Amino acid sequence: MRLPPTFYPALHDRVRIALDRAGLDALLLDDPLDVAYLTGFAHFPNERPVAAWVPRDGEVLLLVPDLEREYALDQRAAARLVVYPEFPGERGPFTVLADAVAGAVRRVGHAPSTSTGRVAALAAAFPGVEPVTSDLVGRLRLRKTPEEITLHTEAARIADAMLAEGARLVAAATGPDDLPTETELAGHVTRFGTAMMYAEHDDVVVVPMLTGGLVYGGANSAQPHRLPTGDRLRRGEPFMLSLGCAVGGRFVESERTFLLGEPTAEQRRYYQVVREAQETGTEALRPGVRCVDANRTCLDVIRRAGLARFLRHRQGHGIGLGFHEPPWVADGDETVLEPGMVLSSEPGLYVPGHAGYRISDTVLVTAAGPRRLTGYPRDLDDIVIGA
Repeated sequence: MRLPPTFYPALHDRVRIALDRAGLDALLLDDPLDVAYLTGFAHFPNERPVAAWVPRDGEVLLLVPDLEREYALDQRAAARLVVYPEFPGERGPFTVLADAVAGAVRRVGHAPSTSTGRVAALAAAFPGVEPVTSDLVGRLRLRKTPEEITLHTEAARIADAMLAEGARLVAAATGPDDLPTETELAGHVTRFGTAMMYAEHDDVVVVPMLTGGLVYGGANSAQPHRLPTGDRLRRGEPFMLSLGCAVGGRFVESERTFLLGEPTAEQRRYYQVVREAQETGTEALRPGVRCVDANRTCLDVIRRAGLARFLRHRQGHGIGLGFHEPPWVADGDETVLEPGMVLSSEPGLYVPGHAGYRISDTVLVTAAGPRRLTGYPRDLDDIVIGA
C-alpha cells in the first residue's frame, strides 16, 4: 500500500504556507524519514547525501546520487530528480543542487538533526544564504492525514495478527523442550507478518522495515529494550511480545505480556496494575490534554499501587514514519494533544530478577477521544497460555 499521488501536492502546499509564515525561502531536509515524508522516496541512508528541497515558490527537488537514480524513478518520487555523480566528487552534491535551483534564495531552513558539516556545505554551495534551523516539517508530521491513518490502521491489523500467531505457536508446544527460544519466536512472528503483508498487498514499501520487534521471557523481560536471546521460554514465567509493523512507511506497535501457565498471585497483581494504568492512560489521550499530564495520570496508577520503584519509562511516544518520534507522552513534554496524532500507550513494570509487564497499543487521538488502532485483547484471561 502507498499513499495516493494526491497526498504529496497537498503536503507541499502546506509546507509552502508554513515557509511563508516562517519567513523562509526554502527547506533542505536530509533526514531519511523527512525525505520519505516529503517525496515518498525511501532509501538506505549512508555517506552519500539524499535531500529534499522544498521552495516557497517553484518545484520540489530530490537530490540523489547517480547510483540511486533508477531506484528513485521506480519509487515514483514526488519531486524532480537532481542527480550528482559521486561523493565526495569534484563538485559537492549541494553545489549540484544549487545549479538546479531556480530563483534567488536568502534564508533556507534545515532540520535540527542536520549535521554541522552538511549545514556548512549548504552555506558554501549557496553563497550569501542564511541557514536556519527549523522544525517546520517535524511539526507537520505530528498530525496524520486521513490517508496516513488508513496505513496505520492496516499496520495495526497485521501487528495484532503477529501477536496472535506468536501466542498460537507457544500454546502449541506439548512440553518444555518444545517451547521456542526468544530468537525462534521473534523470527517466527517476523516472518509471519512479512508473509502476510506480501500475500495481501501488491505494492509493499519498506521505510525502513516491515515487521519485527523484541521477544523475551522471564527475568530477561525486566530489561525493557533487551534483544532476544537463545534462552527458551519456561512455564510458570511471563514472556513479552513487543511487536511492530509498518504499512506504506507508517508504523504501529502492539505489545502484550503473556503468562505461561496458571498465574501466581504476584504475577496477577503486577499484570492487573499495568492493565489499569494502560486503560487509564489511554483514556487520557484526548484533544487539549498536555502530554505531561496524560503521562502523570497513567503512571500515578502504578505509584498509588506502591510499585513506583519498578517504573523504568514514560507512558508512551509518537508514532509515524518512525517507531519513536515526537510528541513524547512523558514528563517535560508540554505538547497539547490534537486530533490526528498517533501515539503509543505502553506503561510497564520491570521487576529485576523476576520479569517485566507491559501492554502497548497504538492510539489515534480524535475529536471524540482516543481510538485504539491495535486491539489485541488485554484482559488477564486473554493473555494466560496453558493454564
